[in-house]
Amino acid sequence: MANIRKGDLVQVISGPTPERGGDRGKQGRVIGVQADKNRVIVQGINFVTKHNRVGQTQRGTKTGGIETVEAPIHVSNIALVDPDTKLPARVGFKIETDDRGKTTRVRFFKKSRRVETKKSKAARAAEAAAADKQAAEKPAKATPKAKKDAAVSDDVAAAAEKDAN
Repeated sequence: MANIRKGDLVQVISGPTPERGGDRGKQGRVIGVQADKNRVIVQGINFVTKHNRVGQTQRGTKTGGIETVEAPIHVSNIALVDPDTKLPARVGFKIETDDRGKTTRVRFFKKSRRVETKKSKAARAAEAAAADKQAAEKPAKATPKAKKDAAVSDDVAAAAEKDAN
């Protein structure tokens, strides 16, 4: 069973940086796996220019020319991205048995051994503040309805008093 499969989100961890014309740090989805060559094709990563012979189809439209396509990249140059942290992470396998006795290998992300930096702490604090702000805004939107419901219940109570008198 391979660590990386079609549809996984991966990040390039080696090679030149984008400032130098490379793809290091970029993330993309795996669109193909070449297991025999230990390579994967990642969407939007490792573009190459390919020259195809110009020809014609039966209808007369031209085919070929200069195209840019994604080239395969070696598995050692990419890492799976943990969906929780959005950072590259190592992957392990657990063997799980279901109630019928069937055993399956399940991938899991290993805990990162990264040391928390000031920058990452600040980013996490900003994320938490944004989440708190959104949570605070949601009840504020609900309060006009609550006020309206309270006003309706006051009107009902007033009508009931009039009926009682």
